Amino acid sequence: MYADVSVIIPCYRCSATIGRALESVLHQTLLPSEIFLVDDHSNDTQETLLTLFKLRDAHPCANIKVIALNKNVGPGGARNAAWRHANKTYVAFLDADDTWHPAKLAVQLDWMQAHPEVALTAARTEHLLIAEPRKFIRLPVSAQPISPFKLLLKNTLPTRTVMLRREINFRFDPNKRYAEDYWLWLSIVLSGLRAYVLDVSLGFTHKSEFGSHGLSADLWKMWLGEVDTYQRLRRAELISFPISYIYIFFSLLKFIVRLSKRFVRLKSN
Repeated sequence: MYADVSVIIPCYRCSATIGRALESVLHQTLLPSEIFLVDDHSNDTQETLLTLFKLRDAHPCANIKVIALNKNVGPGGARNAAWRHANKTYVAFLDADDTWHPAKLAVQLDWMQAHPEVALTAARTEHLLIAEPRKFIRLPVSAQPISPFKLLLKNTLPTRTVMLRREINFRFDPNKRYAEDYWLWLSIVLSGLRAYVLDVSLGFTHKSEFGSHGLSADLWKMWLGEVDTYQRLRRAELISFPISYIYIFFSLLKFIVRLSKRFVRLKSN
């Protein structure tokens, strides 16, 4: 039995980690109907693209579809490219250096099908440096509605845990390279669509959230991405001018804390 879900994994020079990410999808207790691997025009002499084709060919029954972009558009644009081809009711996102709990799709899809009025769900996430036993999930899982005010204060929706209805009229902004996911989640929630967070860990990251590598390594640009998000929301009249600057101030405080943590980590090494 296959889940009514399209899985989208954007890839940029991800040959070292994409196998682990894909394995976590292929070991789901409820398999997705289709998996999109999107090569975001990796500048590595086609090493990433060749890896994606090898993974597709190694799993002929998994309905893996490889999309090769002819220019680099960033993770948001890469996800959009696959989203346009997805034909299942739900779309789930995973980054090439993250993984899922084996029951992720089964638990999340069951909850969303029982609550068809909800447009988006996310879940908690854990940081794993090494392989650890997957925790037993006690059913039924509880869920809490996503507060727009709390979401404005902090992005509490890790992309690796998000599942949403394919038909919603929102997409990632291809012109945003930083905080592109934050912009999309806020646009959805502030528009009035219902979103919930499941009280269970369904996604795993294997690197530090900030200051390790990848896009999140550039803390300054990440902060500017958050500031740009608040300014876009203000221009769209989803939040007021004073409110936008209140959240920009709190974002600056978070940036200082992250920078301090990175300095301490580097000093300890």
